[in-house]
Amino acid sequence: MVSDKIIISGVGCALVDLIFNKVSFKSAGFKKFISNKTGDGGLSPGHLVFTEELEKFSGLPYSNILSELVGNRVADVLNVGGPSLVSMILAAQILQRSEYEVKFFGMAGKDDYADKIVEMVGKTPLDIRNYITTGDKVTPFTDVFSDPDYDGGLGERTFVNNIGAAWDYTPDQMGDEFFKSHVVCFGGTALVPQIHDNLTELLFKARQHNCITVVNTVFDFRNQKKNPGKPWPLVRDHDSYKLIDMLIMDCEEALKISGQETMNGAAEFFSLTKLSAFIITNGANDLLAYSNGNLFEKTGIVKFPISNRIGEELKRNPGLRGDTTGCGDNFAGGIIASLAWQLKNSIRGNFNLTEAISWGVSAGGNCCFTVGGTYLENAPGELKKQIKKIQKEYLIQIGED
Repeated sequence: MVSDKIIISGVGCALVDLIFNKVSFKSAGFKKFISNKTGDGGLSPGHLVFTEELEKFSGLPYSNILSELVGNRVADVLNVGGPSLVSMILAAQILQRSEYEVKFFGMAGKDDYADKIVEMVGKTPLDIRNYITTGDKVTPFTDVFSDPDYDGGLGERTFVNNIGAAWDYTPDQMGDEFFKSHVVCFGGTALVPQIHDNLTELLFKARQHNCITVVNTVFDFRNQKKNPGKPWPLVRDHDSYKLIDMLIMDCEEALKISGQETMNGAAEFFSLTKLSAFIITNGANDLLAYSNGNLFEKTGIVKFPISNRIGEELKRNPGLRGDTTGCGDNFAGGIIASLAWQLKNSIRGNFNLTEAISWGVSAGGNCCFTVGGTYLENAPGELKKQIKKIQKEYLIQIGED
């Protein structure tokens, strides 16, 4: 239990999401660039590919590929993205500002995209004083192609990413301020290569500072390309998982990191490490979670559904559907916010995993009603009110209220 103001710091990729909505994955243009096998550089629904890999796969410059996919269209929405930045913004928006401070650490280029990110994030309570710039490379960006009719109307996205300036961001540039925090979050570090490759050392340093550590993953195209068919490296060795208090992955990422073939197999793998807790999401399907009792109350591997209310509302009012961009990042933000609340009001080992998941599910589900992952509030507290309504109904749904 902590009585002082709680500091949450996150590091990862901040980028501009250029969202092209209503792009059919069944179209001739999309099929032309579809992946033949995992990691070959082609497009794949739900996955990310780097621009340079897609160019190698197709033999075309990316400008030509983009024209094939969307014609002369400009993006429907320009939004702030990135697995760490989006989750940090969500946490900052729903935590009480007088009692919690949320900071982001990362790197941008000196260009219009960086200016846009600063402008948009400036409308949120997130502290970005540690978001630095370099003139050597462009600000990271992702073209997001969204097909709301995919998967029976549940929707899916495909991402083409340019890492840009994030290639140059190093652990030294994070400085010591990052570790002067109660909770530290490493979000989608596969998009920030030098942070990802030193993740174990950074987690160890966080542990020395008694920080709670959260890692939320992203598709690691770099390591998939480097060693196809082999497990993705996340931490140095099996024993190093003990440095992570909460690991959040989607099903594909969990399979690739663990080297297992099924979601249940991956959950079993991670439960046999010294991880404090983990969550494996699976799109619109049930998620799996586990706690060894170090941070949250001890559980076995447990299953949680998604929110019924979200699916019912989208079916009842199709016009409310935005897209699924950022749902996973908002899920992570909900977990992080719940961790912060529980740190203030409970003792480690006694945190409530169901409570945390209820906020993650509700924050991720609420994101389905907007285009893009970052919601800019009209007034403080607006987003928390939206999510809290869903969260209360979710607790009733799972019999916890």
